[in-house]
Amino acid sequence: MKLNRRAWIVLSVALATLVVLSAIAAPSTRLRAGSTYGRAPGGYGAWFAYMQAQGTPVQRWQRPFEDLLELPDSSLPEAMPISAHAQSPGSGAGNPPSPGSGENPGAGSSLDDRPAEPMTLVGIAPLVEQLLRPDEAWLRRGNVLVLVGVRSPVTGAPFRSVLPTPQGEVTVETTRRQAPSPGLNARLSDSFGLVAWEQTVGAGKVIRVATPHLAANAYQDEPGNFSFLANLVTEPGYPVWVDEYIHGYRDPQREAATGRSPQSVWAYLSRTPIALLVVQSLVLLMLAVWAGNRRMGQPLPDPPPKLDNSEAYIQALGTVLRKAKSTEFVIDILCKAEQINLQRSLGLGTIPADLLTLSQAWEQHTGRPAAELRRLLNPERKKRLGDRALLDWVRRVQALRRE
Repeated sequence: MKLNRRAWIVLSVALATLVVLSAIAAPSTRLRAGSTYGRAPGGYGAWFAYMQAQGTPVQRWQRPFEDLLELPDSSLPEAMPISAHAQSPGSGAGNPPSPGSGENPGAGSSLDDRPAEPMTLVGIAPLVEQLLRPDEAWLRRGNVLVLVGVRSPVTGAPFRSVLPTPQGEVTVETTRRQAPSPGLNARLSDSFGLVAWEQTVGAGKVIRVATPHLAANAYQDEPGNFSFLANLVTEPGYPVWVDEYIHGYRDPQREAATGRSPQSVWAYLSRTPIALLVVQSLVLLMLAVWAGNRRMGQPLPDPPPKLDNSEAYIQALGTVLRKAKSTEFVIDILCKAEQINLQRSLGLGTIPADLLTLSQAWEQHTGRPAAELRRLLNPERKKRLGDRALLDWVRRVQALRRE
C-alpha cells in the first residue's frame, strides 16, 4: 500500500509529537516516583497519609541536602523526641504543589530555619544514592539517613517474596539483594541476601532498602509494608523529614534568598537526559528512510517495457499453430522461406524457381547430391510431424543455412 504525500506528512507529525511527549513525560514520571505527593502506583502519598493517621509527624524537606550539612548554630533549638513534635498544619497528602512551588509544611524560608539535629532524613527514589549521597560528617553528628531504592546486585531470588517481620508480613517484588558483610545489620532479609540493612557511622547511621517500592501506593493492601517502613524511620526517635527536593519540589523563597532563581520549565528540560530523545529520533529517521527508500526527490517510475510487435506476433502465431498441431503449415512456410534464401545465396534471384533447377545449382556449388536437398525441401514429402521429428527437421534446415 502506497501513501500519498499528505499521509506521510500527517504520519511524520504524529511520530514527532510522540517523540516530544515521551521526552517530556517519561522523565517527569521518573522524577515523581517515590514522592509523597505522588498518587501513581510508584508514589508514596498513601504512606504519607498512613503516617498522619498514626499520629507520627513527618515533614517534607524541599531544599538541597547541602543546607543540612552546615554545622548547626547555637541559636537553633535542640531536637525534641519524635512524640513531642506537633503535626504541622497543612502537611497532608492532599493536592501536591507543582515542582518549584513554595508549599513546604514544617520548613520556613529563613536561611537559618533548618531542622534541629539529630534528625532522620528519608530519600525515596530509584537509584536514590545518585540523588542523595550520604555525608559522613553529617552522619557522625548523630543524624540518620534512610535511602529507599539503592542499587543492589541481582540474585537468584524469586521476584515476589513475602518476608516475616515483627510489624507483619512484608511483600517484596525484586530479585535484588545485598550480600551480608561485617558492619551491616540486617533489618529485612532472606536466604538470598539483605533487602533492608543499616550501617552505623559515628553517632548516626545509614539505613538502605534495595527496592524503591517498599511502601509505594501499589502496596496499600499490604499493611506490613507500610508499618515496616514506618518503624524504620521512627525507631531512632528523631524528627522525620522526607526529601522532596530530589523530586523537583522547591522552596522559591529559599531559592531567592540564596541567589538561585526558582526552577523554570526550560531549566528542567536542560537537565533532562536527551538519550531517549536521540534514540527515538534515530528510529524515526530510519523508518522514514526505509519507507521512502530513496535519498531525495520523487520516486522515478519504471520505464514501460519495449514491445516488439513482430516478435509478439510470431510467438502468438506459434502458440496457435502448436495447439492446432499444424506442422504441415509450418513446414510449408519454412520451405518457401529457405528456398528463397538459398536462391539468393546461389545468385538465382528472389523469384521462386522450380526445386529441380535449384537442387542442380546447389549440387554444382556444394558437390553434394541434389536428391538430399529435394528430400529436405520437397513440398510433396511434407506430412504432420511430432514435436521431436519437427525439431530434427528444423536442425537440418539450420545446418543447410550455415553451409
